[in-house]
Amino acid sequence: MCGISGILSFTNTNTLEEQIHEMTDAIAHRGPDAAGHFVEGRIALGHRRLSIIDLSPSGNQPFCSANQRYQLVFNGEIYNFREVKATITDHAFKSTGDTEVLIEAWSRWGLAALPKFKGMFAFAIWDRQEEALWLVRDRLGVKPLYYSHQPNGLIFSSEIRSILASGLVKKELNTDSLAGYFRYQSVPGPHTIIKGIQELKAGYWMKIKDGKMESGSWWDIQSGRGFVPPESRRHAQSEILRLLRLAVQQRLVSDVPVGAFLSGGIDSSAVVALMAEVSNRPPETFNISFSEKGFDESGYAELVAKKFNTRHHTILQKPEYMLENLLPALDAMDTPSGDGINSYVVSKAIRDAGITVALSGIGGDELFAGYPFFRQFRQLQQFKNSWVLTKPLRKLIASIISNTTSRKDRLKQLLNLPSPQIEQLYPIFRQIITPAAYRKLIRLDLPSTDIVQQALAQLEQLHNFPEYSQVSVAEYLGYSQYTLLKDTDQMSMAVSLEVREPFFDHELIEYVLQLPDQLKEPAFPKQLLVESLGDRLPFEIVHRRKQGFIFPWEHWMKTELRAFCEGEIQAISHREFINGRALQVQWQQFLKGDPSIRWMEIWLFVILSYWLRKNENG
Repeated sequence: MCGISGILSFTNTNTLEEQIHEMTDAIAHRGPDAAGHFVEGRIALGHRRLSIIDLSPSGNQPFCSANQRYQLVFNGEIYNFREVKATITDHAFKSTGDTEVLIEAWSRWGLAALPKFKGMFAFAIWDRQEEALWLVRDRLGVKPLYYSHQPNGLIFSSEIRSILASGLVKKELNTDSLAGYFRYQSVPGPHTIIKGIQELKAGYWMKIKDGKMESGSWWDIQSGRGFVPPESRRHAQSEILRLLRLAVQQRLVSDVPVGAFLSGGIDSSAVVALMAEVSNRPPETFNISFSEKGFDESGYAELVAKKFNTRHHTILQKPEYMLENLLPALDAMDTPSGDGINSYVVSKAIRDAGITVALSGIGGDELFAGYPFFRQFRQLQQFKNSWVLTKPLRKLIASIISNTTSRKDRLKQLLNLPSPQIEQLYPIFRQIITPAAYRKLIRLDLPSTDIVQQALAQLEQLHNFPEYSQVSVAEYLGYSQYTLLKDTDQMSMAVSLEVREPFFDHELIEYVLQLPDQLKEPAFPKQLLVESLGDRLPFEIVHRRKQGFIFPWEHWMKTELRAFCEGEIQAISHREFINGRALQVQWQQFLKGDPSIRWMEIWLFVILSYWLRKNENG
């Protein structure tokens, strides 16, 4: 796991050496073990290394192909690199890691090498012969890759802050991105919070030659290969277990110890269970506990740890510890997010224990219908044939409902939808701040189209998926990519921890997305996943109330964090795009316990305020 950066200059080359060093210095936290640079003519490549596989200097980057034609900087892991390596029989490998396998595969097959790789990755390859730069991102967007196409060149990096460190891109807020931020609690790509910086789409490649840029998709969520319907429910369960076990096993490939997040929920417990099964040493597991019992899951985690004989660590998070780590966590945010601090705190606890690689159970809810709106979406599909006929009645009901609360505003939006298709419903299911609240609090026009809705509408095969899978697809193009995976990467890499996510294995996803709804219809939470695991999970884990990994923010914001939040609310109220008076009123209502105002609707303003002040001054 690493950080990469680079500059392809279209004109001037005098300052490339200095600029690429500035860029890699800005992401030193992503790779504290080694730094490397390649500067030649119009190209500069930079790399920061976190040593995981092949700890020797032979794995350092930038890495040159044996034929001297290609230079590579690579962030991520190729989990099946040994299998790919075995197919390259005309080369004597000098290292034991995945970097050399990647560059030699590209040297032989170019873009055709990509489907051979199983992993999480973002990489750049400079073709010295053709004088062309290639950028590539993994299938599901697990690893980030940002770029800025300027008149004088192209700049790219694993983080926005690194691009800004080059001095080639102006620090200017992209106000067009704020609607997405306030709706989804992070900025949906391809745009970013900074004007002029974009995100390469998941499953995409880009080629830059002679100042011209072209790009294309090498994988998308519709890419399921040769699906054969299961003969029975038992057969589907057997295949899910095989694929998930393989995903866990492949993600244990490492030359350093591997730990695991263990919340005590179904998904993290499933990962730990399979780790114990396929590994020859007890897993190191980590749980965050709270003195506020309504948020504490440590008892469930200890139950799982005991069953699988893990080396378990419970880290008690007191408000004092949160205060101590709040500013470092906020400083770690490369891009503002309402949900990232949770990931930072648990990642730091694991890294402080000496672990540099950890497996996470994120992604299980998205694949196995773990959220309420999976069932809500399916229920609404019962009315799709009569949706147009009921339009006058729906419009009438919507006109009667006031939008004084976010719940009522959501209901009005649902009633006014032209259809109950997933691309229409998903943005409403996932929104934090509703359009009515946005217009009240923010002095910016709402864009005519929603980015996530637009991405879903462009999928030609979307409605051919089973209904539960349509929601999963929406999650992969929405919340998973722009919040869950982005937060996991930026917050774990801030403390030099590599996180691997077995539920984001593309082969597992491609299989489960094709399964019919009746197999996923749960009598209890994530029944298909649980039954696929047999008797591995304790009964108490399966049949507990779903809690989710959340911190007691609402309580803290009114007590220990009140002064901090109040200061940021005051600061952002003076921004010209904020209706400061309306925001102040909402803050006071929140402090008084108004149940119609959720803590996240305030927290997003606090996060954005801090991020803007830090990045304007930093």
